[in-house]
Amino acid sequence: MKDIFQIIRERYSCRTYSDIPIEEDKRKKLRDFFKENDEGPFKSRMRFKLLEFDNPDSDKAIKFGTYGTIRGAKVFIAGAVEKSQGSINMEDFGFAMEKVILYATSLGLNTCWLGGIFRRSAFAQEMGLNVNEEVLPAATPLGYAAVRKSVIDFVIRRGAKSSSRKPWEQLFFKGGLEIPLSEQDMGNHARLLEAVRLAPSASNKQPWRIIKDDDSFHFYLKRNKTYNSIIKSISLQDIDIGIAMCHFELMAQEMAMTGSWIISEPEVECGDLEYIVSWVSGGK
Repeated sequence: MKDIFQIIRERYSCRTYSDIPIEEDKRKKLRDFFKENDEGPFKSRMRFKLLEFDNPDSDKAIKFGTYGTIRGAKVFIAGAVEKSQGSINMEDFGFAMEKVILYATSLGLNTCWLGGIFRRSAFAQEMGLNVNEEVLPAATPLGYAAVRKSVIDFVIRRGAKSSSRKPWEQLFFKGGLEIPLSEQDMGNHARLLEAVRLAPSASNKQPWRIIKDDDSFHFYLKRNKTYNSIIKSISLQDIDIGIAMCHFELMAQEMAMTGSWIISEPEVECGDLEYIVSWVSGGK
């Protein structure tokens, strides 16, 4: 299997899919992975399901409620997480869903996070969502990329500046917000934060900020309240934090760094940022 940093670099948002079917062994590997990946770092319970419409007997519409933003996809992955008041279930979900997406990437499959523009009701019905206990924050198409991309693919990628990422000095800091953290400061561990910088986020806003304090990394959110109020009960930017956490932890594991996630707001200068979680070095 490729190293996780290479997988992170290879993943991109694919919106136009070919007719090449997904092999059954890969579908089985994904279903098995879903069973292992059923909770986040803070123990929110969740489940994932393959929604398959490429059976010849299926009468489901191929577009399946993506409003034309996804073309050609006949298989999707949907994810549901338990409802929870005052917890970080959205972060947990983002963490676990990104693990699914990276695992699919390792199998040579393409994906695209769908958080805002898809018909949740249609996906929820196929998912068998328990509306009293679960929410469905996101889904992804699954398959092989088409050789030629659709016009909508180019338009969305250009609008979201999907191929660009903020520089280190706008995302990572040491001791507080006054001193940017550079790749040179991280030395041999620079790929740890570079993996976070490359993480996908809704509309490519990259709302996370990380302050390094000794051997701890504190994750903050530059929250856009208007953006997060678009979908009731689902915070896309909290999901983004979970995605960043996923990249961080997977890289830390690959680099043999031990640590754990805790919630204990540190005494560092963070301006108007909202504290979310910390990764603290040490036993796990």
